[in-house]
Amino acid sequence: MKVGFIGTGRMGGAMVGRLLAAGHDIGIYNRTPAKAKPLADQGAKLVGSVADAARYGDVIYTMLADDAALEDVVFRQGLLDALPKGGIHVCAGTHGIPVIKRLKAAHADKGQFLICAPMMGRPELVSSGTAGVFASGPADAMNKCKPLFDALGRKTFEGGADPEAATAMKIANNFVLGCAIEAMGEGFALTRKYGVDTSVFFDVMTDGLFNCSAYKVYGKIMVDESYSKVGQMAVLGLKDANLALEAGNIAAVPLPSGNVWRDRLVGAVAHGDGDKDWAVMALEQARASGLA
Repeated sequence: MKVGFIGTGRMGGAMVGRLLAAGHDIGIYNRTPAKAKPLADQGAKLVGSVADAARYGDVIYTMLADDAALEDVVFRQGLLDALPKGGIHVCAGTHGIPVIKRLKAAHADKGQFLICAPMMGRPELVSSGTAGVFASGPADAMNKCKPLFDALGRKTFEGGADPEAATAMKIANNFVLGCAIEAMGEGFALTRKYGVDTSVFFDVMTDGLFNCSAYKVYGKIMVDESYSKVGQMAVLGLKDANLALEAGNIAAVPLPSGNVWRDRLVGAVAHGDGDKDWAVMALEQARASGLA
């Protein structure tokens, strides 16, 4: 398929690489063309503007960091006006429910279709083909995009016809993961206070009830204190925490654990660790426990 792609950072770049490897024709836009050169070397076509990317094929992907960037690209830089009638916008970033509602209405007014299809997994999992894809949107558009979803992930979790459903799944997934990371940090701090080596408690968790990738990946980061090897920045984790609390407020769903998760990230950002991996919540817990 011919696909335009806007947003070629770490996650977007991994996604473009997967699509190219599957034989799709990808036209990419980056405000700084030099940053897109590695993808061009893999076969991606460089286009000159957001509008050019929106007109490149029948589908335009966006993988943007936050709601402000998404609204800027769609409403001010020309994606909405340039996308042809019947065109499909696949929104792959983690965004809030209100902005997705606005996009859904705006695309419908233009005779276009919106699909939300954020990834489940860090960029390295996307590159290896082991990530998942959350996806929801109109059935015909979803069927058309199935080859893209198949190229990007090992499994697609379909949420139905409303794009908000995939957004909610992504927010909820990040909520549960963020709370798990925060709780691990508490567990490490408690056992350290009693003289337990972090590597031993890591084995306790990952050889027992929590023998899964989330605890293995983030627990190892905590043991090694390798917070500078970033998969998800703490500042973006804070954005996700705020999105979760916002979604809960909209739907009248209390999320008490989310407040603890958010506050731990606020503390990490306040200590200058916003650019570290969000597992740095464990360091923030260690500070609160008098261990750092």
